[in-house]
Amino acid sequence: MPVWCCRCSLAGHFRNYSDPETEGEIFNSLVQYFGDNWGRKVKAMPLVEETSLLEDSSVTLPVVVIGNGPSGICLSYMLSGYRPYLSSEAIHPNTILHSKLEEARHLSIVDQDLEYLSEGLEGRSSNPVAVLFDALLHPDADFGYDYPSILHWKLEQHHYIPHLVLGKGPPGGAWHNMEGSMLTISFGNWMELPGLKFKDWVSSKRRNLKGDRVMPEEIARYYKHYVKVMGLQKNFRENTYITSVSRLYRDQVDNDGQDRDISTQHLQIEKSKFTKRNWEIRGYQRIGDGSHIPFCLFAENVALATGTLDSPGRLEIDGEDFPFVFHSMPEFGAAISKGKLCGKVDPVLIVGSGLTAADAVLCAYNNNVPVIHVFRRRVTDPSLIFKQLPKKLYPEYHKVYHMMCTQSYSLDSNLLSDYTSFPEHHVLSFKSDMKCILQNISGLKKIFKLSAAVVLIGSHPNLSFLKEQGCYLGHNSSQPITCKGNPVEIDAYTYECVKEANLFALGPLVGDNFVRFLKGGALGVTRCLATRQKKKKQHLFVERGGGDGIA
Repeated sequence: MPVWCCRCSLAGHFRNYSDPETEGEIFNSLVQYFGDNWGRKVKAMPLVEETSLLEDSSVTLPVVVIGNGPSGICLSYMLSGYRPYLSSEAIHPNTILHSKLEEARHLSIVDQDLEYLSEGLEGRSSNPVAVLFDALLHPDADFGYDYPSILHWKLEQHHYIPHLVLGKGPPGGAWHNMEGSMLTISFGNWMELPGLKFKDWVSSKRRNLKGDRVMPEEIARYYKHYVKVMGLQKNFRENTYITSVSRLYRDQVDNDGQDRDISTQHLQIEKSKFTKRNWEIRGYQRIGDGSHIPFCLFAENVALATGTLDSPGRLEIDGEDFPFVFHSMPEFGAAISKGKLCGKVDPVLIVGSGLTAADAVLCAYNNNVPVIHVFRRRVTDPSLIFKQLPKKLYPEYHKVYHMMCTQSYSLDSNLLSDYTSFPEHHVLSFKSDMKCILQNISGLKKIFKLSAAVVLIGSHPNLSFLKEQGCYLGHNSSQPITCKGNPVEIDAYTYECVKEANLFALGPLVGDNFVRFLKGGALGVTRCLATRQKKKKQHLFVERGGGDGIA
C-alpha cells in the first residue's frame, strides 16, 4: 500500500499548480526558505507518487496545520502571503489604537509589535491578539456598530511559507456536520474570513439574505468557496485522519542518520547526546473506494486547529448508553425531523445550560414536544451565556432564558404542558424503561418517564494523536483539554504552546469559540513564523559571507 512521504507531498504540491508562473513564484519562495541546496533537491524530485519514506529526513515542511475549519483556513490564507495593512482613509474609533497604527502605517500588521498594539484593549476573548484583530476587522462590534474593517489585504508572494492543511472533510471543518435548522449565534459578517465579505458572496450566489444571522450550511459553503477563490486549494488535503504527532530525536553518536523516538527519562540523563528533531505526523487518507492510504510527513512546526467538537461531553452515569439518550444536536434534530417524538405524551429531557441546549429546547418547543430542562446552575448565575447576549439581537435565546427563569419546577405543581426547568438539578441515572432520576442540591430525588433524552454539556477535542491525549498542553495537565475549563496554555502573542516548542494552537483549543476571535490566532502564529523565517534568512546570509562588515 502506498505511503505519503514529505517528498511526494511536496511533489503533489507543485503538480497541483495549473499556472506555471505561480509555480515558479512558489518554488522561489521555497528556495528562499530552505536555501539553494534544498532547491536543487526539490528540482531532482520526480513528480510521481512514491512508496518509500523520505531517506533524507532533513527535508521537511515548514508548517503542517491539523484541522481545516475556519482557524486552519485563515492561517493558510496568511501563510500564503496575504498581509493586512491599514487602509489609506481608515480612522479607527479607538483614538489610542488609531494613533499606534499611524506610527507604522507603512508596515503590515504582521510586521508590527502585537503586544504594543493590543495593550489596553478589551473584548470577549481572553487572548489579547484575538481582541486586537477583531477590533481591526470589526471596530466597536460589541457596542452594536457595523463599521467596516479598517484593513486592506495585499498578496505578497515572497512571504509565502510552505504548508499543508489536513482535514477529515472538505474545508470548513465541523460546519459541514451541523444541522441546518438553527441560526448561527453570530452575525453572518462575523463569520466571514479576511478578503471575502460574506454578504458579497451571498449576493454572487443569488441567494436572499433575510437577516443578519444565517444557517450553518450557508457558512459551510462559504468556507469551502473561500479556499477556492483565494487560491488556497494547493495547501489543503481532505479525508485525512491523524494517528500520531511526535517529536523525533537523533542520537549524535549514531552514524546511520536515522531519527528515532527517545524516552523522556533517557533524554534527561544524557541530553547532550541527542539533538531535538522535527515533528513526525502519521495518519491515513481515505479514498473513494473506502480504502486507506497511510502517510508520514515531517514538519518544523505543527499548528493545532482541530476545534473541540470531536467528542461530546458525557454525564458518566448509569444508563447513559441506552438508545433513547442522545449526545448531539444532529442526532436529536434527526429524531425530531423523522417524527419519532411528535405526539408523544412523555417529555424530552434536555441537559445543559449553553446555547446548544437552548437550540434543543427551541427545536422541541417549536415541534410541540414537551421539555424537561435540567441544569446545575442557578438561573441568576452571571456566567450563563444568555446574560452576555443582547436581547434585541438574540430574541429566541432570551425566550429560552425567560422560560428557564419563570417556568421552573416546584413541589406544589406538576410538570407544565410545554416546558419545565429544573435549575440546580442533575441526572443521577437513566433506566431501561425510559425513566430518569433527578436530584436537587438538597438531595431530593424525583423520577420521570421520558420519550427521549439529549445531553448537551459541551464537547472535547480528539487529541489522541498527541502524547497523553494532549492533556500535558493544558493549564491543568491532569485534565482533558476543553474550550472553557482547560484550554491549551499558549504564549499570548505567538500562540506557541508553553509546554512544547514549535507546536501552536488556535481557535477553540485556546478558548476562542467564536469565529470573530479565532482569526487572531492566525495573526499571532503567522507573525511568529515570519519573524523566525526572517532570522533564518539573516543567519544564512551571514554564513555565506554576505554579512561582512556588518556589526
